Amino acid sequence: MRRAVPPSQLCALQHKPERVRNICILAHVDHGKTTLADSLVASNGVISSRLAGKLRYMDSREDEQHRGITMKSSAIALLFEKGTEEYLVNLVDSPGHVDFSSEVSTAVRACDGAIVLVDAVEGVCPQTHVVLRQAWREGVKPVLVINKIDRLITELQMTSTEAHLHLQQVLEQVNAVTGELFATEVMETAEREAEEAEAGKTQSTEDNGGQVYEDWDLGFDRKDEESLYFSPDQGNVVFASAVDGWGFRISDFADLYAAKLGIKAPILRRTLWGDYYLNMKAKRIMKGAQAKGKKPLFVQFVLDNMWAVYDAVTKGNKEKISKITAAMNLTIAARDLRSTDPKVQLQAVCGQWLPLARSVLGMVAEHLPCPLDMTPERAERLLCGSQRALVSYPQRTQALKTDLLACSSSADAPVIAFVSKMFSVRKSDLTQTKSSAVSSVPVHARAVTTEEIAARRQQARLMSQQRSAAAAAADTETGGPAPAAIAPATVSEP
Repeated sequence: MRRAVPPSQLCALQHKPERVRNICILAHVDHGKTTLADSLVASNGVISSRLAGKLRYMDSREDEQHRGITMKSSAIALLFEKGTEEYLVNLVDSPGHVDFSSEVSTAVRACDGAIVLVDAVEGVCPQTHVVLRQAWREGVKPVLVINKIDRLITELQMTSTEAHLHLQQVLEQVNAVTGELFATEVMETAEREAEEAEAGKTQSTEDNGGQVYEDWDLGFDRKDEESLYFSPDQGNVVFASAVDGWGFRISDFADLYAAKLGIKAPILRRTLWGDYYLNMKAKRIMKGAQAKGKKPLFVQFVLDNMWAVYDAVTKGNKEKISKITAAMNLTIAARDLRSTDPKVQLQAVCGQWLPLARSVLGMVAEHLPCPLDMTPERAERLLCGSQRALVSYPQRTQALKTDLLACSSSADAPVIAFVSKMFSVRKSDLTQTKSSAVSSVPVHARAVTTEEIAARRQQARLMSQQRSAAAAAADTETGGPAPAAIAPATVSEP
């Protein structure tokens, strides 16, 4: 277990905004957000890696632990070391249930990037649509984690080839939602430009003619597809099993097989995902694996290995487990090898081979923006919302936009506090203060005297005696048991 990171080290990184990542975890309910957060927290030595997914560290409320779901957003600062570089990751775990959507909006608005989690079995669910739409509207860049890959092996009993096709379909579902959001935005922009043209702000309606459709095409062309869609070969997708503590990107296996196959790592990164196969005779990577009935590279070099590990552990094949650990140069504790629980052995083997925190936080550091990358449009939206333009505010308020984009920690820089969530309540809905008959001070605003406590106690006893007497009388009329004698009530003076 890693030693806990000292707070002084985290505070020092706060003064380096280029090394800061403010992110949140977004997903449908029960897709594994809190389990993933536990694994990331365990990487900093806050909790044991054995407790990841069981402790639910980010669910700090009693009702959250009791109900087993996240109800309030909670945050934690984590350290990630990538070579000689250190990154500060401010992580926010948000709820996935539809009843707590306001907490998700709060988390998205306060972050620069988001980890979108999707269950490999259930795929895109209604709340997945919602969180992707919220991230898009707030200008938050997302990365994707396809979680619960282990369910494809243990529950659905899929082969590695079937799992590959299934994962392709899940990825297409997520990209379809993203493409729909982008297309909607382009069309809304084109319609808004057409309305401005009709009002005489750009061109006349006659001159604009069919320009609307041309503008849509230009809008589609201007967008960088690499930053729009999720694709494993771009490094913005992680395949994971948070409950078993492992996760990987395409680059992890590309670096592993580059030396063994004698193929350059950049070429493997582009071809490990897709319809490519390895021609052993020509020693070349070729396209058309499905048409030629060949096994794709992702199945041959990635999924087959994962399936072999799960098969050896679940069947208790100790000889095969020893060969696997020796081939991967892993050191497994003796108590883990002696354990009869397959989950313990899976976490020990896969957690060392493909650490989940390394893959996820590495993707966050590479692909999600730092606070300095905030766009001026998003800064204005955070400062004044959508109801009023920033230019209508005083000059001193407009100057805050520059300070917000600079993210300066100097002594003369202003401190900007952002209220991400605020409730508007009508005065008529508030609880009205009622006067007491004894005093003009409201009842809820003063302490109850001992005499009042004694009077209330006596009143409660009298009511209890009356109910007992009524019940006894009813039993006598119906021939039931004789009523017990009721002792006279006495009130002791406090």
